[in-house]
Amino acid sequence: MGLFRKTKIKAGEVDLGNLPRHIAIIMDGNGRWAKKRGLPRTAGHAQGAETFRTVATYCKDIGIEYLTVYAFSTENWRRPQEEVSAIMGLLEKYLYEATDRMERDRVKMKFFGDTSPVSPKLKALIERTNEISSHYEGCQVNICLNYGGRDEILRAAVSCAEDKAKGMENAFTEGAFSKHLWSAGIPDPELIIRPGGEMRLSNFLLWQAAYSELYFTEKLWPDFSKDEINRAIAWFQTRERRFGGV
Repeated sequence: MGLFRKTKIKAGEVDLGNLPRHIAIIMDGNGRWAKKRGLPRTAGHAQGAETFRTVATYCKDIGIEYLTVYAFSTENWRRPQEEVSAIMGLLEKYLYEATDRMERDRVKMKFFGDTSPVSPKLKALIERTNEISSHYEGCQVNICLNYGGRDEILRAAVSCAEDKAKGMENAFTEGAFSKHLWSAGIPDPELIIRPGGEMRLSNFLLWQAAYSELYFTEKLWPDFSKDEINRAIAWFQTRERRFGGV
């Protein structure tokens, strides 16, 4: 975990018969990508949104069942209002376009996090994507919006305590607890990818990441490509996953 993945695995060396079911990505480096080019941070977020579109489509095409991305954390409200507004505007634009293609492309969407603070327009688009997603099975993209791992765990703990107070038996088992998470019913990610050079989870999927393989790279998110995803998957396929066994 303390080292960057200096893998020499070629991008094409991926076993498509042995893919992780669930990949999660911390989409980091948008602002630094823009700064390196003398552009406003909002330009980095715009390019990052296009990268997300490309990566999500590719993951669906190769057979990944679940893709979870960190779009906006509970801490991101501290950023300048102009930047927050730009991120929300890009998400609105993406969802507006996605509602026309979701059923055709067989991509479902689910949101992790407390969406109550977002604009009425964005809430309506989220409700629309949820409604479309309920009609079919397909690759599921989970978008973490106003999401924090600690907040998620606290909310689940409160719900478990309420169940216990109602007399529910076994309210505090791992299985019962997991049912109160935003990710209820979704397998934990086998692979978590963090571009951008940082080596931390930053409050992302803290419960679900217990046995995830963590792949760090210095490549900034707007520069990510299909080849970069392939390199991460190829590295994952070299791992021996024992889950505490031998």
